[in-house]
Amino acid sequence: MSNLRTQAVALPRAGSESILASNKVIRNTYLLLSLTLLCAAVTASISVALSLPHPGLIITLVGYFGLLFATSKLRNSGWGLVSIFALTGFMGYTLGPIVSHYLGLPNGGQTVMTAMGATAAIFFGLSGYALTTRKDFSFMGGFLMVGILVAFVAGLAGIFLEIPALSLTVSAAFVLLMSGLILYETSNIIHGGETNYVMATVSLFVSIFNLFTSLLHLLGFMNSSD
Repeated sequence: MSNLRTQAVALPRAGSESILASNKVIRNTYLLLSLTLLCAAVTASISVALSLPHPGLIITLVGYFGLLFATSKLRNSGWGLVSIFALTGFMGYTLGPIVSHYLGLPNGGQTVMTAMGATAAIFFGLSGYALTTRKDFSFMGGFLMVGILVAFVAGLAGIFLEIPALSLTVSAAFVLLMSGLILYETSNIIHGGETNYVMATVSLFVSIFNLFTSLLHLLGFMNSSD
């Protein structure tokens, strides 16, 4: 009987510890995410103000995947924070010329602001839904991985082959995929699948970044068609 009582007491304690741990990861993730978004916004603003040129596809991919690899390797040390700010700052710099391009179009300022507002609404809406319902979206993992890989390859094909329709299709696909990734990663944190807030922040930041650029592309095309 004493063993049964011990187990009955231990189970709620273990559950509460798990909830506290996930809440801590959530707090740290959203704090770091806010700081990295600010970092990217600053570097993007500097890039726009100085009219810096885009580094090109090769440098962008090498810089992104190189810094992403470094962040993953250093995620359990203080250098992981340095690496993630280097990654998000670099991504902000590459975003600057893209924003400058759309600002130069008719109604460009409205297009950029609409894309920002829509990105924020989608992120907060999906994150809030996952946090309040605490549903498990882990089943989406395999689909998202395959979908992102296919969309990435299709996006490269659209760039090299210069097929506007393919690029627009990829942008629309990325809006759906990044929305799914926000749900998946938030659920992953809640249910203890992701316990490292640095990697959780990277995943959410990349989702927001790709969601914004995809919406910007779609809205820019619609405005130019008008």
